[in-house]
Amino acid sequence: MSFCGDNIIDDFFCDLPPLVKLACDVKASYQILLYFLLTSNVITPIVFILASYIFIIFAILRIRSTQGRLKAFSTCSSHLISVTLYYGSILYIYSRPSSSYSLQRDKIVSSFYTVVFPMLNPMIYSLRNKDVKEALKKLFKMPAS
Repeated sequence: MSFCGDNIIDDFFCDLPPLVKLACDVKASYQILLYFLLTSNVITPIVFILASYIFIIFAILRIRSTQGRLKAFSTCSSHLISVTLYYGSILYIYSRPSSSYSLQRDKIVSSFYTVVFPMLNPMIYSLRNKDVKEALKKLFKMPAS
């Protein structure tokens, strides 16, 4: 790629959309590359994850006891929340047309999928623990008036 003007990437890390934004030459070919990378690295895993969840949901629905179904859905929900947060923010960044690209907004979203959401994962998964649930209930319990 050849670059014009400042060669400073105004982002937290060297990511493809800010790099393409700096390029002077033909950007259409790089946009096609970006969509190829999106498809191969993001869409394909999402399709496999959703397909596996469809099979999991059908298996859970075959469980006879309500308690067993609730426990299984509880186990799956934490993973589904993590996957949705992570892949949702990545899809937001990479699947928009270049005309709607906003550097400031994308810097915030990219910091979420690289820093914030991975930090939330232990918290999301720990919400399945009874002791953590009880501690949160005590923490947020309103004093009697």
